[in-house]
Amino acid sequence: MATKTPHLKKARSTLAPGLKALDFQRPYTTVDVVIFTVLDDGLEVLLVQRPSDTTEPCPGQWALPGGFVNVDLDEDLLACARRKLLEKTAVNSPYLEQLGSWGSATRDPRGWSATHAYFALIPAQDMTLTKGANAADVAWFKVDDLMLRPRLAFDHSEILQAAVERLRSKVEYTSLPAFLLAEPFTLPQLQRTYEVVLGRAVDKSGFRTRMMAADFLEEVGFVESASNRPPMGYRLKDRSAPVFFPRTFSPRGGD
Repeated sequence: MATKTPHLKKARSTLAPGLKALDFQRPYTTVDVVIFTVLDDGLEVLLVQRPSDTTEPCPGQWALPGGFVNVDLDEDLLACARRKLLEKTAVNSPYLEQLGSWGSATRDPRGWSATHAYFALIPAQDMTLTKGANAADVAWFKVDDLMLRPRLAFDHSEILQAAVERLRSKVEYTSLPAFLLAEPFTLPQLQRTYEVVLGRAVDKSGFRTRMMAADFLEEVGFVESASNRPPMGYRLKDRSAPVFFPRTFSPRGGD
């Protein structure tokens, strides 16, 4: 990224012949990231606590991690989202998907603001949380609790709701929950992750049939287990994108 910085600075400061500099007010531009993981058999989201200094908007409230686009560091919005993700979790390349944009003259008391939201899926194991210079604290929160009592800073409760709805909708017909697991993982672990995200049980035999038919997993050998018959471990063949299934899941009892 450092090698691109001079290029970005030059692009920002140099105008093409015949063009003049912008002479109108521009909105604040930010990126927010909804970071999901599975902990203690539940879907959780990472939040940061805003500083209690009253000169900052929403003092002491919890919010999604994010921040302003840095034109000297961020080549595009995705680069900004990856930078913020790395700052908060020390994770470099998880599953990351653009969610949508929110903007208005009232969402931030400092002025007209637009944010571009992403959601990320990260295995909980071996993750190091960092609160950063602008945060009083950082912690995981259960998604279901936050959905019952929306109370996040700015419009982040609305963004979180949109992210949860997008995730649960796509889980019905994609392999997305596999990105929440550290590799290698077993099929029972993968099924349980599906059930945690969906909030309901799925049929065991139908689940296994669907996973094998989709051909997105590869065997990596048996993994340690308390069972007399160690289970087979799997990993993703391709971590760049999920696979899509031809139909949605059915509740336990039929698929």
